[in-house]
Order: sequence, then C-alpha cells, then structure tokens
Amino acid sequence: MNFETVMQELEALGKERTKKIYMSNGAHEPLFGVATGAMKPIAKKVKINQALAEELYATGNYDAMYFAGIIADPKGMTEADYDRWMDTAYFYMLSDYVVAVTLSESDIAQEVADKWIASGEELKMSAGWSCYCWLLGNRKDFEFSESKIAGMLDLVKKTINDSPERAKSAMNNFLYTVGISYLPLHEKAVETAKQIGVVEMKRENKKSSFLNAFETIQKEVDRGRIGFKRKYVRC
Repeated sequence: MNFETVMQELEALGKERTKKIYMSNGAHEPLFGVATGAMKPIAKKVKINQALAEELYATGNYDAMYFAGIIADPKGMTEADYDRWMDTAYFYMLSDYVVAVTLSESDIAQEVADKWIASGEELKMSAGWSCYCWLLGNRKDFEFSESKIAGMLDLVKKTINDSPERAKSAMNNFLYTVGISYLPLHEKAVETAKQIGVVEMKRENKKSSFLNAFETIQKEVDRGRIGFKRKYVRC
C-alpha cells in the first residue's frame, strides 16, 4: 500500500463523532476521526514501513500521524528523528501516545526520554515521563537502574505541583506505573504517592482533573495486578 491508498482508507474510516472527541482533547484540522482499533487491518497490510511512516507523519493530519506511529520502525529512528517527530507533536495524544510509544520500543528510549524530561517544555516533559510508563509497563525490571528510578520518584515528589499541566498527568502516571509494574520500588512509589496526595491538573475550557496516584495504586493492589506487564506497547 502506498501513501495515497493509506490516506484514502483512513479517510473512509473517519467518523464525525470520533473527530469531535479528538478535537475536544486538543486535536485540530486536518483529521478524519478514525478509532485506533479500526486501523489494525490496514496496519496488518502495511506492516513496518519507516519511509511511509515519515510521509504520513509529515502530513500534520492527526490520524495519519497516529498511524505513522503504528508502522514506524522504532529501532531504525535516530535521536534526531525522535526530536523531529516531537517538534510537530502539537498536543498530548501525539506526544504521549504516538511519539513516546514509538520511542519506548527503541534502544535509545531512556537516553532520549531523560533529555525531554529535563527540557522544561510541557509536551517534551509529558512525552519523556510517558515513555518511562510504557517502558516500565512492558520491559523486565532488571532492565532499569533501581537507583535511577528511585531518583525519578524523588523528582516527582519535589516538582509535580509546579510542573506544566500535561507533565503533571504523565508524572502521576509514572508514580502509578512504578507502583504497579516495577516491583523493586513498589513500596517507595506507594509512600511517595501518599506524601504527594491529590494533584490538581488544570485543563483549558474544562474542569480541573484531580489526580491521585495513591488511590489508583491501591485499586490495582486490590485487584491483584502488582507486577503487571504489557505484552505489547504498540497496537
């Protein structure tokens, strides 16, 4: 399948209702409004195709950009490629669910995510913390430095309330993910989440969200999901 046929198929799958939902979360034109699950049959036909992924991502069309993440070759992308994708990820559904997800399947994931977290830029920070969520929820515990993750928990405790809004959400998810999916620091994550308490995340034209990682971890503990790992990160 080439660029034109993929764009035609995506357009045919677009739904007005889905488009409205995406736009209420920050997406803007151009977009078709394709449910992510509906992309699977096209992805099976295309498989991994980095050149096509680059063409689709460059359109600025949200659905095409999302599909680009599904068919990209994470290990074939360089740090400069990820930075370039990040530069045009204009809202959190792209930064956290396309760029961060793709990065999490590469060998340079932690290195790039660390730089983004340290950038002070809202969506880069959000993508960096989100990347660690995808990593911790999928890779074996021994692949991470326990002291590094412990230091990151301390950083969340110190800075979450003063961080940009989207970064707050990703940092809260990081706390919860360490608590559920990274056994060596389960107790530290629970204690840190308890000390932080409720975090307010302000949202444009919407009511604030109140984030509580401690409660979320407890719910998962009750469901017996400690140590949970995803088999796949990308759909």
